[in-house]
Amino acid sequence: MLYLGADHRGFYLKEKIKEFLDSKKIQYQDLGNFKFDELDDYPDWAIKVAKKIMENPKKNVGILICGTGLGMTIVANKFKGIRAGTVFSSYLAKRGKEEDDLNVFVLASDLTDENTSFRIIEEILKTNFKLEEKYIRRIKKINKIEKNNFK
Repeated sequence: MLYLGADHRGFYLKEKIKEFLDSKKIQYQDLGNFKFDELDDYPDWAIKVAKKIMENPKKNVGILICGTGLGMTIVANKFKGIRAGTVFSSYLAKRGKEEDDLNVFVLASDLTDENTSFRIIEEILKTNFKLEEKYIRRIKKINKIEKNNFK
């Protein structure tokens, strides 16, 4: 399942992304915010999406949207099994999925227009993690770090 979350700075881009996903008949779940609220806080939405991804981190994918992408990335990466990255292009999305097995992609609404966002999402949905030894080895190292630091 594809899960979406955005704060006030990402709200309008999220709404455009929903229109795009609907037009392509791509299933998703919007976890909020459901209205523009300039006083909301990005951690609230990152937490909701990260928890959903944790339910099945190999199948679920999250897209978070805030102004810079940085805050949402920080919060999402505080959850075990989450590999979140801020992406600004379909190239970064592809590399993040293929090589780093990202399961949460964070968009910066201040820097990423809607058409670029649509191309990023298309790349996320069609790209798979490369099951090559070097990438598997690196993910195992990340998992070991998580095991030692998430008690």
